[in-house]
Amino acid sequence: MRRVRAAAVGVGLSGMLLLSACASDEPAAPEASSVASWSTESVTPSPSSTADLTASPFSGRPGGADKRVLVVKYDNTTNAQPHVGLRAADIVYVEEVEYGLSRLAAVFATKLPATVGPVRSARISDVDLLAQFGKPAFAYSGAQKRMYPVLARASIYDVSGDKGPYGYYRDSGRRSPYNFMGKPAQLMERAPKASKAKDIGFVFSAETPAGGTPVRKVTANYPASQAQFVWNADKGVFDVRLNGAPARDASGGTQEATTVVIQYVKQYDSGFGDKFGGRTPREETIGSGKALVLRDGQVWRVTWSRPTGTGGTTFTAEDGTVLAFAPGQVWVSLMNRRTPAKIQAAPAAVTPASGSSSSPSPTG
Repeated sequence: MRRVRAAAVGVGLSGMLLLSACASDEPAAPEASSVASWSTESVTPSPSSTADLTASPFSGRPGGADKRVLVVKYDNTTNAQPHVGLRAADIVYVEEVEYGLSRLAAVFATKLPATVGPVRSARISDVDLLAQFGKPAFAYSGAQKRMYPVLARASIYDVSGDKGPYGYYRDSGRRSPYNFMGKPAQLMERAPKASKAKDIGFVFSAETPAGGTPVRKVTANYPASQAQFVWNADKGVFDVRLNGAPARDASGGTQEATTVVIQYVKQYDSGFGDKFGGRTPREETIGSGKALVLRDGQVWRVTWSRPTGTGGTTFTAEDGTVLAFAPGQVWVSLMNRRTPAKIQAAPAAVTPASGSSSSPSPTG
């Protein structure tokens, strides 16, 4: 199997006060639960080369190597729909937060969309998760107050709304707090030394690995949230459903993933929480555990390993090889290892008996 693996590679005071105040706290109660389009064409190298040196180490997309990294925290309640700019992300992480809800951490490098959002607050799990990217720019909107010293020590360039309003605005067509939006180009001006995309353990190939099992959909259930990935054979991608509905994009259509990872992690009460009594879970992404990898309408049971905080995460198949992802956007659902995802197998193909009609028989 040929594989593609990227080489390492003045606002007024009133405006500032308005944005900072709106960005610093969570809502009073938990809610119920022009972006680039990307081709899934093969980026397998030509016979004359051994690797596509322009490919993103995060998604395998062409042109993504050696680009500075921006991570954006997105809201993931129904009020956040439709998401803006999410299709351009190389990786989208789903993280559990208070009350069993979830948030998204989107990693951008290959392409920066014009706008992202709605932007929401940081969590303790972000600190370890982002360390594997070096020192990326991190865009978020507020945090629990005891988190601020932790974020100050983290390996990030803090380009949050709390650190200044440049690069943020309020969308008048959305209600607060789901209207806090960011402009990535301006946010990256605040982090000129942000780390460039580098190897984080992912391997990409347009060729489907051996050993997969056909799958129709996989559902990651959180206590009060859900991420579901449904195979779309016509498009050759997994359609993304969030909280029981198609995950809509502001540019039209829905979110799609070429590779999905269900990563089972150790999860426990972090000791942090919000002012209403919600407890924040901590998800351990350093260490090892079990995972599922979905691509090309199939699922593989694998083992993930990330020995150090600054190192990447590898996903190893049962035969001992690092499982290659399909080039394109990668979704990673971090799940409590005690609550496995639900897998719905693809229906078995029916081969008509000799001499019988290939048309299905009527029922009822």
